[in-house]
Amino acid sequence: MLKVAIYGKGGIGKSTVTSNLAAAFATMGKRVIQIGCDPKADSTINLLEGKPLRPVMNYMREEDEEPEKLEDISKEGFGGVLCIETGGPTPGLGCAGRGIIATFQLLEDLRLFETYKPDVVLYDVLGDVVCGGFAAPIREGYAEKVLIVTSGEKMALYAANNISSAVRNFEDRSYARVFGIVLNHRNVENEVQKVQAFSKESGIPIVGEIPRSDEIIRYEDQGQTVIEGNSESEISGRFYDLAKKLLESEE
Repeated sequence: MLKVAIYGKGGIGKSTVTSNLAAAFATMGKRVIQIGCDPKADSTINLLEGKPLRPVMNYMREEDEEPEKLEDISKEGFGGVLCIETGGPTPGLGCAGRGIIATFQLLEDLRLFETYKPDVVLYDVLGDVVCGGFAAPIREGYAEKVLIVTSGEKMALYAANNISSAVRNFEDRSYARVFGIVLNHRNVENEVQKVQAFSKESGIPIVGEIPRSDEIIRYEDQGQTVIEGNSESEISGRFYDLAKKLLESEE
């Protein structure tokens, strides 16, 4: 089973990368689970025709009980991707990271992986600060590989450095390791050179590069990934290439 956590600064395009990867894997015949680990709970929306999924934490808060079956907190999206959102606490109250921990424990109780038997599991994780809760996917044995999404913007690279440092703190415990950097272009000055310099300094390879594209925006406005909208496009090819690299690394 391929298990990947995608981290990066808030707003850097993690959900776009994650959902397009999920769609790519699905069209390659893989059984995929995508788990959104962000209080905004919008990771899977473009796999679900633009319709938001009720997050796990909302279910528990509104129903005042834990769900009894997976169908209560999940929904199949494009290509049969099983979508789950952890959500978070009521805004201004509680720790969002604890929502991730509580959700993961619930998914274990519901025997998610034994029941669904996925080939690929993707975790879309808010990564400005890798606190205990947001680090759960990499330190509890859920994910084995980490992708760091960044642009050439200063704060994006700052967050990428924090994330790589946090992951390395766990490497000697057989937890997840950084697989590579995904350069999600923002067309800032000397962007490629800046990310290449970070790659060289950190020793983390650039494994994917997504050009800035109106095509992605156009399909997201329709509640779709670019893979669903036009699987033959050049941008879709970038996501397929990254998906293949990840699969080959497992072999």
